[in-house]
Amino acid sequence: MCSTTIPHRIGRPTSALVQCAAQVGRQGMTLLRTNSIRKSFGPVEVLKEIDFTVSPGEVTALVGENGAGKSTLMKIIAGYEKPSSGHLLVDGSDVFFETNVDAEASGIVLVHQEFCLIPHLTVAENIFLGYEPTRSRALDYAAMEQRAAILLEELGSTIHPRTLLSKLAVSDWQMIEIAKALSRRPRLLIMDEPTAVLGHHETDHLFERVDRFRQDGGAVIFTSHKLDEVKRLADQTAILRDGRIVTVAPTSSLTEDEMASLMVGRPLSDLYPTKHPKPDQTAVLSVRELEVPGYVERASFDLKKGEILGFSGLVGSGRTELFEGLFGLRPAHCKTFAYQGRGRHLPTPREAYQMGMAYLTEDRKGQGLLLEKSLGENLTLLKGALVGGTVIDLKAERAELDRAITTYEIKAPKPSARVGTLSGGNQQKLLIAKTLLAEPDVIVFDEPTRGIDIGTKQQIYRLIQSLAAAGKACVVISSEMQEIIGLSHRVMIMRQGRIVGEVAGDAMNEDEIVRYAVGLKEAPIHV
Repeated sequence: MCSTTIPHRIGRPTSALVQCAAQVGRQGMTLLRTNSIRKSFGPVEVLKEIDFTVSPGEVTALVGENGAGKSTLMKIIAGYEKPSSGHLLVDGSDVFFETNVDAEASGIVLVHQEFCLIPHLTVAENIFLGYEPTRSRALDYAAMEQRAAILLEELGSTIHPRTLLSKLAVSDWQMIEIAKALSRRPRLLIMDEPTAVLGHHETDHLFERVDRFRQDGGAVIFTSHKLDEVKRLADQTAILRDGRIVTVAPTSSLTEDEMASLMVGRPLSDLYPTKHPKPDQTAVLSVRELEVPGYVERASFDLKKGEILGFSGLVGSGRTELFEGLFGLRPAHCKTFAYQGRGRHLPTPREAYQMGMAYLTEDRKGQGLLLEKSLGENLTLLKGALVGGTVIDLKAERAELDRAITTYEIKAPKPSARVGTLSGGNQQKLLIAKTLLAEPDVIVFDEPTRGIDIGTKQQIYRLIQSLAAAGKACVVISSEMQEIIGLSHRVMIMRQGRIVGEVAGDAMNEDEIVRYAVGLKEAPIHV
């Protein structure tokens, strides 16, 4: 038995304590136990009698559909929410966390799905915000930057600690959030969708770091809608459905199909709908040598009527920037641009909308929705703002909302609810409804299922296929390889701002796409 006594609350555990916890855990002691946890928001019961345990040296996956209660449970464990009833035990003793500071004092740290970072501060300042090292009663910037560099290096990141956060990509922000959490020296690290904005390379580095943390005796709870990641990383999996844990089992004993079926309460087969026949050869959109300074070089492609055209590539390859430039959302120019067979200049956002082109942003919380506004205000905002409306027809807005709620199966406590209170999946459905309200002919879906549960993914896949079958021209940008392959008629692959290859038919497989994406193969597109 380990002779060191682990205190009831500790601010920054030493590695010796963590290793001691690992030894104790391997002898059967649990680090965390939830005992009959319930949580209600008004009349809505979100969590119902939650019981499960977490042991040192283990990774526990928490999976379920959007709205199943995963984020609420993690916030209770980390001190951001209080349970309506039930209690937590840490090291076998009852605890009550008044705030997240109390939880961190017990070694429990949460990496939020939404970023808690300050754009005008440097990377190092963000990592150590509130925990800044000092020297002679002043901030020790040299020590702060040195420690930040070590934390980032352990995550495989080359970000310089002095870089302003506002100059970095979303994937970098995620790595900084994880580095910040690790800087607190946690015993239990909770990660809410940590890989949602990461590419394969960044995810590999993160999982390597999690493996080292586990080997040193740390415990991890993480959520992911990517079930292959759950199989790869987790020792045990707890599955939530409608606020209840329906299964806790060794991950090795569950297949991905079994997990998905337990999450939604029904068998899930044919995740990707059957692709409709070969699309019309009429080019709705023709782009030649599009340049987005600093991001995209000489991109050329055609998008055909009734086609789903996939865009794949590593994070930072220029996929999003290409279409932001095409829609007037960032400076761009091109040799020729034709829409519906008519040559013209690159459109402004207003012109793109009026032409029948729509862009679904990858950042639903930052750029797609106003989280403090109601569903109806969000749904009709784009249409009203761009068409130049000055008086809001509340009756018409409510009628549009009722149709959207029915068509897209949006679940909300009431129509006047703030969008920020909805689950991620229902926020995404609302964003799609808003984007499609004007019935565009060209739709670009940028990461349409990021952070979405498998049941909602299936709904979105069927929607995209139905749009293409109706003659709409669709682009899907996705970091999920199987999603790109399962949906698309053709796939364009980008690398370092250039379109380096195109695959279709039997050549549209993961190995071939990866070879283009990492630079092992290149066949520039000439159209």
